[in-house]
Amino acid sequence: MEKSNSSVVSEFVLLGLFTSQEPQFFFFLFFSMLYVVIVLGNLLIIITVISDASLYSPMYFFLGNLSFIDICQVSFATPKMIADFLSKHKTISFSGCIAQIFFIHLFTGGEMVLLVSMAYDRYVAICKPLHYLIIMNQRTCNILVIISWAVGLVHTLSQLSFTVNLPFCGPNVVDSFFCDLPRVTKLACLDSSVIQILIVVNSGILSLSTFLVLVSSYITVLVAVWFKSSSAMAKAFSTLAAHITVVILFFGPCIFIYVWPFTTHPVDKVLAIFYTIFTPTLNPIVYTLRNTDMKAAMWKIATHYLNPPNS
Repeated sequence: MEKSNSSVVSEFVLLGLFTSQEPQFFFFLFFSMLYVVIVLGNLLIIITVISDASLYSPMYFFLGNLSFIDICQVSFATPKMIADFLSKHKTISFSGCIAQIFFIHLFTGGEMVLLVSMAYDRYVAICKPLHYLIIMNQRTCNILVIISWAVGLVHTLSQLSFTVNLPFCGPNVVDSFFCDLPRVTKLACLDSSVIQILIVVNSGILSLSTFLVLVSSYITVLVAVWFKSSSAMAKAFSTLAAHITVVILFFGPCIFIYVWPFTTHPVDKVLAIFYTIFTPTLNPIVYTLRNTDMKAAMWKIATHYLNPPNS
């Protein structure tokens, strides 16, 4: 009741990804097809990991969970963004805006920690191969996935605790295609500088710490492989180079938007595309299509369904 008295804004206006009206239909078609490809591609990975017994290993277990988070992450705002391409009045309710803030930090926070778990799995596999099955048992894998979701949940609840009770009395225009926390917080009717600092600290600790842990693990693996053989070094560097590319594309925009001094830039909403849409597109390519076992398992499943055995 108290919030209804102080917050007279019942909806927010989203300016969208692009303000120009001419290319809207083209972007509607492009992002619609891209969204379908992302969902189907990651869904195929999940089905393959579950269906093929040869993929029952920690690496593919984490990969299936990453694909699930990617489907969630690309679905929290992309369908509305696509629909808004054909709408002149891009509005979202106050509760819908809060829901978007909740889900984006839940999924991005969870994915950050899950990527660390995947890096730890590769570190153990390369640096401690004789103890791999003992260390990375099913219980450990389950705990690491639960920790990923728990960290994401704590992260997003702490972010919402700074935001949900802020009074919004206008203006209500958000220059983005979804309710981006920095832009929404700036619309509050009171001085929110302290809250903005708390949000930066919260996001900064999670983003920078997980990023540094990932980089450190990659360096450790490369150093360990360096002393084995040149062929192993080349293979590891080729694999990790692709992983590092995805990590930079995912963490770079997050760090720029949420860790930079709390000012918004026109390029922020374009950068948000990287961790909301492009990263879920690249993950299946980097972690799956470059993997021989995964491609063989997908081909086996496709062959089974396209050419079923005679009953």
